[in-house]
Amino acid sequence: MYSRAEPSEMGAPLCERAAGEFWAAELSRRQFLKAGLTLVAVGFAAPPWLAQLAHADAQRLRQGNRLPNDHVLVVLQLTGGNDGLNTVIPYRDALYYRARPQLAIPEAQVVPLDERLGLHPALAPLKPLYEQRALAIVQNVGYPNPNRSHFRSMEIWQTADPDGHTRYGWLGKYLDTLTHAAANPVMAISFTQELPLALHGKVAQVPCFASLADLQMMTRDPELERTLKRLSQSDERTMGSPASVVRQSTRTALEALEQLRERVRGYQPRAQYANDPFARGLQQAAQIIATSPQTRILYVSVNGFDTHAGQAATHQRLLSQFANAVSAFYADLQAMGKAEKTLLMVFSEFGRRVHENGSLGTDHGAAAPMFLLGGRVQGGLHGDPPDLRHLDSNNDLRMQIDFRRVYATVLQWLGGDPEAVLGKGFAPLSLLRG
Repeated sequence: MYSRAEPSEMGAPLCERAAGEFWAAELSRRQFLKAGLTLVAVGFAAPPWLAQLAHADAQRLRQGNRLPNDHVLVVLQLTGGNDGLNTVIPYRDALYYRARPQLAIPEAQVVPLDERLGLHPALAPLKPLYEQRALAIVQNVGYPNPNRSHFRSMEIWQTADPDGHTRYGWLGKYLDTLTHAAANPVMAISFTQELPLALHGKVAQVPCFASLADLQMMTRDPELERTLKRLSQSDERTMGSPASVVRQSTRTALEALEQLRERVRGYQPRAQYANDPFARGLQQAAQIIATSPQTRILYVSVNGFDTHAGQAATHQRLLSQFANAVSAFYADLQAMGKAEKTLLMVFSEFGRRVHENGSLGTDHGAAAPMFLLGGRVQGGLHGDPPDLRHLDSNNDLRMQIDFRRVYATVLQWLGGDPEAVLGKGFAPLSLLRG
């Protein structure tokens, strides 16, 4: 499914809305009929992606071949609140074992990173990337006055606005800052059922679909293709009219997606991926990176990290899938010569409580580690180890690094202006080389 913006409020895109609503609001039935078109042909037969892409001004989209730089960002969202303490483990701290008599990972099983911190054993495939200095672990990341609601905390992370003053996402705001010459229909793509708030922009519109199979299915319908191509034909009698904008924008959208479909079809992965949500998401991201030079932002989300009960087995499975998928993804990037141009950022809406609960799980917490992976990453551990002796008033880990400083670093990577997106006060971190 694909997103589109509300006609009266650019910046409220929803993947699940029908395209017909949009077209009916944008152009009256009379205007379509005058142009020899029908609402059925344009609005209801067309999939939502066409409405989303073709809405943008045709002239702007035609110029979509200049970008700030050739860097790519892949965002991997761990939805539900990943347990940071059992991900990057303070295995020499007695307080860790005291707080988690059942859930603590035994020191003998920890994959050591240094004399104090190590990885969950399921993350062993990440150790070679860490040793290559391609993996950076940013510790104790969060924001002031942490919120423990999934919805609200995710909203804060995705808007980069703990005060709740904006309805737009941090990446959507970045896309809005780009000049018209930098815009194109597939600059950002989300592999999700619904468009993440992070990609909502006031002007920017981002397509989202559950898988690349959806793209193939929606663009290869011969009857629909003939209809849309007919509708996209120029008609000098209506140049400058709303209908001519529809035609030009439709043509642009069709061309962009046709090119993407053809390139994607010929992709062969250069690494072995498993068959799980992490692997499928990152393989599809690699497929786009390999085949779509205009795409700069890719968004993947995997659920399941809300481990209130029976955490050990669930967390082991999720981290194992995560580590194997990330390892395959990086091998794929290296084989295609894109590792130096790609940055993977991994986050979750919050960590878990320091102390385990009575259901052999952990409850909603606060600060947690973030991961950055790429050929230009300043690998290693960044920030101090978790301080289990000085917890906050809720007995949670204290935030040491504001997540907006990580975002500022990422925005610089994309060639953007962090202050224009995040406001003042969030200096980038030294997480990237060059």
